[in-house]
Amino acid sequence: MTNKIAATGVTAGSDKPFPASAVDNKGSRKISVSRLAWIKIAVFFAACIPLALLVVSVLTGSIGPNPVEGIEQATGEWALRFLLLSLCATPLTLHLRWAWAARVRRMIGLFAFFYASLHVLTYLWLDHFWVWLDIVLEIVEKPFITAGFLAFVVLVPLAVTSNRFAVRRLGKRWKALHKWVYFAAVFAVLHFVWLAKGDRLEPVVYLAILLILLILRLPAVLRSNEG
Repeated sequence: MTNKIAATGVTAGSDKPFPASAVDNKGSRKISVSRLAWIKIAVFFAACIPLALLVVSVLTGSIGPNPVEGIEQATGEWALRFLLLSLCATPLTLHLRWAWAARVRRMIGLFAFFYASLHVLTYLWLDHFWVWLDIVLEIVEKPFITAGFLAFVVLVPLAVTSNRFAVRRLGKRWKALHKWVYFAAVFAVLHFVWLAKGDRLEPVVYLAILLILLILRLPAVLRSNEG
């Protein structure tokens, strides 16, 4: 990773190791290879916990009277949580000097796509049994499903290009492409807010978090436009 923080996206950028004592020109302390490895292992297993708990709840019957709805809700909510967490990486790195946050962003973003894929798969398969006419009609007629569909469509190319080969191949276009993660986040939050219809506080919390992240991102956007 260079001294300049990469644009926030689904990926984390370079994973080249840093000397333990090195400090970049923004004041963020770089971490050792071994510590970074342990952080990545911890993040990976932590991100797998929701899936493990979901499987246990399904097998034990504790997921509720409607298992399909329970699976859809759990996978959708965790996809949104991981997506917002991935967007927190740049503010944490810039404002709190947590250099490791940018180094696990790619993994967190890919877990967001993983849970989003499970969410969409559950909707297409277990909820609608691949009846495409019904699926298309719902996407067109129900705004919250339209928003969710758009969020997933945006995430697909971001996940596909979350690798070093794509970074080299796309060059400057890669950075522009991965700024679309903010559009995915907006669509995902709208999907959740419209689905809940004001019945829960959680969607409002996610909306507030997204607004804060967008406000924190605004100065960088203004600087890039001026340049």
